[in-house]
Amino acid sequence: MARKDHWETVYSTKASQSVSWFQPQADVSLRLIREATDNTAAIIDVGGGASTLVDGLLDAGYRDLTVLDLSGAALATARTRVGDRGASVRWLEADILHAEFSAHAYDVWHDRAVFHFLTDPADRARYVAQVLHAVKPGGHVIVASFAEDGPQQCSGLPVMRYAPEALHAEFGAPFALLHHEREAHQTPGGSVQSFVYCFCRKL
Repeated sequence: MARKDHWETVYSTKASQSVSWFQPQADVSLRLIREATDNTAAIIDVGGGASTLVDGLLDAGYRDLTVLDLSGAALATARTRVGDRGASVRWLEADILHAEFSAHAYDVWHDRAVFHFLTDPADRARYVAQVLHAVKPGGHVIVASFAEDGPQQCSGLPVMRYAPEALHAEFGAPFALLHHEREAHQTPGGSVQSFVYCFCRKL
C-alpha cells in the first residue's frame, strides 16, 4: 500500500483521539516553539494532520501557520475541529519529500510525526534538503522521533529510533543543536512511548 493510501485509511477509519500518537495538548512542542520565537513567526508543522498543536498555536496568537500532511482526511479533522479560527492557516496536503516550498519561507520547522518513518537513507537526505531550502537562516528546527527505547513499529509501519546525537547527526553541520529532551508519551491505550526532541538552529 502506498504511503498516502495507508494514512488516508488510518484517518478515515479511526478516531483521531484513538491513534497512539494523539496528544490532548502538544505541551513540549508548544514550549519549544515559544522558546524559539514570538507569535509573528512563520511556522510549519510537518505531518501535523489531526494534531492539536495548531489549536495551541492559535490559542497563543500565532497566525502565520502551515500544517502539512500526506492525508487529506487528517487535515480535514483538524480544520473541522478549529473551525473559523483555521481560516488563517495554510492546510497543505502533500508528501514532504516532494512538496514545493519557497526558499527561506519558515522561521520554525516542527515535526513530531514524519522523520522516524523515513527508513531509507535517501529519503532522509531528501527531507534534510527540504529543511535547508525552506527554513530561514537563523530559523529553528524542532524534530521529534522515537527514542532508542521507543517502539519499533508505529501504525503497522517500521520506524527509526534515535539517540539525540544520532538524530542531530542526520541533519549535520548546518544545524546547531541547542538542546534536546525526552518525552514519555502516554498513548490513549495507556502504554508509554519514548520520544526524543532535538531543538536546533539553522546556521
